[in-house]
Amino acid sequence: MKLLRFGDTGSEKPGLLDGDGNIRDLSAHIDDLAGENISPDALAKLGAIDVKSLPLVEGSPRLGPCVAGTGKLMCIGLNYSDHAAETGMEVPPEPILFMKASSAIVGPNDIVEIPRGSVATDWEVELGVIIGKTAKYVSEEDALDYVAGYCVCNDLSERDFQAKRSGQWTKGKSCDTFGPTGPYLVTKDEVPEPNNLAMWCDVNGHRYQDGSTKTMVYQVAFLVSYLSQLMSLHPGDIISTGTPPGVGMGQKPPVYLKPGDVMELGIEGLGSQRQDVVQG
Repeated sequence: MKLLRFGDTGSEKPGLLDGDGNIRDLSAHIDDLAGENISPDALAKLGAIDVKSLPLVEGSPRLGPCVAGTGKLMCIGLNYSDHAAETGMEVPPEPILFMKASSAIVGPNDIVEIPRGSVATDWEVELGVIIGKTAKYVSEEDALDYVAGYCVCNDLSERDFQAKRSGQWTKGKSCDTFGPTGPYLVTKDEVPEPNNLAMWCDVNGHRYQDGSTKTMVYQVAFLVSYLSQLMSLHPGDIISTGTPPGVGMGQKPPVYLKPGDVMELGIEGLGSQRQDVVQG
């Protein structure tokens, strides 16, 4: 299933995409895509619904973040061997973990704001892993049992805030609108091989990122297990798993976002995003 949330910011309703590309309203069955509603049992019940019985949503409503109630947006740094090479950094001996404030999360096609004082706002297409049930001390073999599904994430970054303002990367990662998520929560039954998905990002029609999740150093099951050894993972938590090469910082000379730019990005089977860039 391709599950989604539609409507104005703060009042989104749950829905799904039918086989013809139409949005169907799920709000008679669940109140939102969050918590227990994305557990394995709940997803199985949603999958048993006759899609044609669901109300058709007219028009082209705004799409919100594909999951609600995200407590933690966990990000993995330098997790693509080819991206690490373009930054001139070594692949880490364990996953680099940083947290992105949940207040950065927005819909997949919402505007992106360049923070005041920014000179180096950058793009990063990433595979998002959405947790469906509480995971603590889980094995790598069992880790995917705790995954509800996958989504597209844009891990926007302000490189100067990240690297030159002292402290952790969080400063350059958590600005408002720096976490477009969606359009869909694609359930894991539709993504049998999350570690081999084509992914791309265009800025103003120019393709900068053209990679694949197959170059991830630490793959999905390992990351879920690894993080669950450090903290409990809860339904709605998201792991943003890293980016392939082609970020603005890696260009020669570097290229960064400016007001009026347009980003378009996507991952095979998971849909695409489009964001207009404005000054914050």
